[in-house]
Amino acid sequence: GGPAPAAAAGERERLPLCASSALAERGLAVSFPLRLWREQALGFALRIDGRVVAYVNRCVHVPTEMDWQPGRFLDHESRFIVCSLHGATYDPADGRCVGGPCGRGRLRSIETAEEDGQVYWYPSQEVRPEPPRTPDPGPEPGA
Repeated sequence: GGPAPAAAAGERERLPLCASSALAERGLAVSFPLRLWREQALGFALRIDGRVVAYVNRCVHVPTEMDWQPGRFLDHESRFIVCSLHGATYDPADGRCVGGPCGRGRLRSIETAEEDGQVYWYPSQEVRPEPPRTPDPGPEPGA
């Protein structure tokens, strides 16, 4: 056979998410657009105990975005992810519900990797990248 293709069969698509330096330990999250089952949604990444974790920004209790303010998902002690709507509380290390109205649910996790100062995320069957938008051409000249 000829030379191997650029992306070998075992290699999976990975997409740049942010610079490693953008994620402080238990600090603000970095949000990114995605599609969950073809619907527009957001993902968010946090650094927890030195490791990058990422989840779909959708509460298990009510399918709503959870951040209090952009990038703010953690409680005042930076211990838990808390939904701003009804206080569903999740362990940031694995996304499982630890209190509030989320029962035995768990946030939908997104696989990440960190390499050479860059954080990447891996699309899955249900979580896909947001397709690029076609730029708005704006008003016609002379209109």
